[in-house]
Amino acid sequence: MSESTVEELLARLKNAKPAARAANEPIGAVTSVGPQRASECAAKAEQSLDEALKHVHELAAHAVRAPLAREVKPPEETGFTPIEPRTLIEAKLGESEVEALVLKYLLSRGDASGRMVAEQVKLPMAMIEPMLATMKRDQLVGHRGAAAMNDYVYQLTDIGRERARRMAHHCTYFGSAPVSLCDYVASVSAQSLEQQHPTEDDLKRAFADLLIDPKMLRRLGPAINSGRGLFLFGSAGNGKTSIAERITRCFGEFIWIPRAIGIDGEIIRLFDPSNHQEAPLQQAGAGLLDEGHVDKRWVRIRRPTIIVGGELTMDSLEVTLNTSTGISEAPMQLKSNCGTLVIDDFGRQRMTTDELLNRWIVPLEKRHDYLNLANGKKIQVPFDQLIVFSTNLEPKDLVDEAFLRRIPYKIEASNPSEEAFRELFRLMAPKVGCEYDEDSVQYLIEKYYHGVGRPMRCCQPRDLLLQIRNHCLYQNVPSKMSRDNIDFAVENYFAVL
Repeated sequence: MSESTVEELLARLKNAKPAARAANEPIGAVTSVGPQRASECAAKAEQSLDEALKHVHELAAHAVRAPLAREVKPPEETGFTPIEPRTLIEAKLGESEVEALVLKYLLSRGDASGRMVAEQVKLPMAMIEPMLATMKRDQLVGHRGAAAMNDYVYQLTDIGRERARRMAHHCTYFGSAPVSLCDYVASVSAQSLEQQHPTEDDLKRAFADLLIDPKMLRRLGPAINSGRGLFLFGSAGNGKTSIAERITRCFGEFIWIPRAIGIDGEIIRLFDPSNHQEAPLQQAGAGLLDEGHVDKRWVRIRRPTIIVGGELTMDSLEVTLNTSTGISEAPMQLKSNCGTLVIDDFGRQRMTTDELLNRWIVPLEKRHDYLNLANGKKIQVPFDQLIVFSTNLEPKDLVDEAFLRRIPYKIEASNPSEEAFRELFRLMAPKVGCEYDEDSVQYLIEKYYHGVGRPMRCCQPRDLLLQIRNHCLYQNVPSKMSRDNIDFAVENYFAVL
């Protein structure tokens, strides 16, 4: 309803009030019994009509504002933004699921206002308020006192406390209400890497802080665009891990993930602060109302880059249940969806390479994985990430031909040329706080590389400069490259190499 329509309606109602009173036969009949009685009836009629006008005005104003509030959406690179649900049906939640979270929260905290409860379970107050009223009628909670903004402070009754303890015995989780699996699958599809197509400019921006061979950049481009997987191999110290860490920067910067996923009463915690970097939306302005109407059960993070090394085990690739809390934790491949999963030092894990490859040979081909839950249910989940196998071993010595076929890109991180080696010294010296000296670099290359046939590695300029800086700090002299300092750094660094 437009504002002009509202004003027209109000004007017509106001103009109609005298005519309505004149034509109102009951009021006319009442006036015949006495002027005082007639005056009272007329006043009541006036008041009723004013109340009706006020109600119409409120409804009309709400009709103007409500659609606008739902249309306000924060801009997002992927085009996906989770919108706040208005009902439990929209949220795909059962009333008993939310009630369990509320009871366990109040059991842990003692007492809390309605808005604190809504903030804890990440659902709108309009959904939580009637539920709390029902729980009060069922004698599960009671009012301890009044709170601001027509709210109350709630606490558990003896009946509610006993029910909360039984629920906590099964699962202690009382955080954000879970998101359904189907909604999570839809979000991964909307934010998939396969919809991202990084260009040469995107790669140059992502690797701007690295000195990387243009030839290698040309090979990396198609591999990253595939959104599937690649082998990075080569000698240790040539920047394989550094390259893998920056690949995610080529894609859109932010994605949305659920804090937790609910599947038939089981809760899987997905958001992991140790692996995910939260990136909250900037508020347009301070106020009590969130005009964005974003579903708070979701969290906005930087597109994830998860790195696992020799500590990787088969348990890390399955849903793990904490038997003491009853909370399940998502596996690494689920946490890295829409991002990059780096298997560093591939071939040096505690499990054999055959075990790992057999576990992933189907997901790499089909782009989905199967996980077993603690209750015995098997679920299908998206397998949507760029997997980077980083190793200093030869790929053909690690895996068979069938698996290599599923990783179509094998890129070698080769040793730097002499010119690139010199350039690394020029770039790294100011970054580590050491004064650069060309003569010292020439002395290093001729005596300690050409003289003994030692291969150059990309990490060595940084490591040698750090040795020089730390030596100078200890001697309390300016950090500067010199032949004496080069000799000292080489003696320490290459003692057993």
